[in-house]
Amino acid sequence: MTLLITVFAAVIVTVKWYNRKDDDMRLGILIFMYWGASLMWLVDAIFEYVELRADYFVPVISDMVNDAFLGLAVVALGLVIWLVRLLIIDPKGRIREVLSKKEKRSISK
Repeated sequence: MTLLITVFAAVIVTVKWYNRKDDDMRLGILIFMYWGASLMWLVDAIFEYVELRADYFVPVISDMVNDAFLGLAVVALGLVIWLVRLLIIDPKGRIREVLSKKEKRSISK
């Protein structure tokens, strides 16, 4: 489940990045995080298959739910890291603009 969720997230972000008109959103780091997580889960799935063989294809429902929560948590953490980085870089200068307006208001009072 973790592999499936991270691969879907990686494909969606890659398609969004490929169809972009400009690079203001800085999706590159998000793509690398999601494809890296997908590669990690793929290696994990291969080793788990080698260990379990046929039992790998008959998972317990509780394991599937735990894996789904873990996959969603990885996607959410990737989004949070990307968002914080985007806010720090501020490619369109919107945060600097808002802060400079507040600074000008406090100086004029």
